[in-house]
Amino acid sequence: MPMTGVLRPGHAQLRVLDMEESVHFYTNVLGLKETGRDKSGRVYFKAWDERDHNSVILRQADRAGMDFFGFKVESKEVLENLDKALKAYGVTTERMPAGEMMETGERVRFKAPTGHTFELYAEKNHVGNGLGDFAPEAWNPDQKGISPVRMDHALIYGKDIDGTRKLFEEVFGFRVTERVKLEDKTTDLAAFITCSTKAHDLAMVRHGEDDKLHHVSFRLDSWEQVLRAADIMTMNRVSIDIGPTRHGITRGATIYFFDPSGNRLETFCGGYEWYPDMHEITWPVEEVGRAIFYHDRKLNEAFLAVVT
Repeated sequence: MPMTGVLRPGHAQLRVLDMEESVHFYTNVLGLKETGRDKSGRVYFKAWDERDHNSVILRQADRAGMDFFGFKVESKEVLENLDKALKAYGVTTERMPAGEMMETGERVRFKAPTGHTFELYAEKNHVGNGLGDFAPEAWNPDQKGISPVRMDHALIYGKDIDGTRKLFEEVFGFRVTERVKLEDKTTDLAAFITCSTKAHDLAMVRHGEDDKLHHVSFRLDSWEQVLRAADIMTMNRVSIDIGPTRHGITRGATIYFFDPSGNRLETFCGGYEWYPDMHEITWPVEEVGRAIFYHDRKLNEAFLAVVT
């Protein structure tokens, strides 16, 4: 049973400028598996070790960014209870009918105080990872590109990160794992929150504009695979923001890079396991360089300023 009723991040719908170019990138460079296309032209993908039908959905648009980010919950009963809890908290919800997204059941959609659209859902068609459920092999040999094991988390930018953090804490039971404090030692510049045993399932940074995406992240199994991902990016002339390097926050090893439309993505491995009896970690703003880029100990200006 999940600790909060929320199982994990389940899907992200991203806006892209050129669908054909984007499908090539997400299939052959990032190494996701295309799982379908709907009547509206959206293209669906999953990472190789994900069991559900999709985790990344691409929609062609005239500007890049993220339409919404979804979390899978334990059951339809939990979905109903969380819908009621959102309304009791003063949040307006919208029901998205089953089938509006391919192979996905009814979704509860709402806006967070930072302006981002989030969704909750309980049902998505199980398609497996290609290995089967009886005496499976260790990994699927039919993989392309970087080939992450899963879509892992997102980092969002907006004004009222306190309100968004509190909503996820008080309604969904998320917990804060790490914070970055501004000069006043009281105000959060950033907060990292989890619904699981991961170091974070969602992160947020205080920013002058609402509803901005910093990155969607994909998990790899090892540092060697992160280095291999960097090689694949260079072979394909992918625009790399920074890395390979390590974070101080979460201790993950990382590369940040851009898809052809300018959406920032991350491949990473590592990071610690988190449990509810652990203490929050706090970083003063004077240490933010080491917190984000542990080796360089300074920030890349583009890393702070470029969002979609």
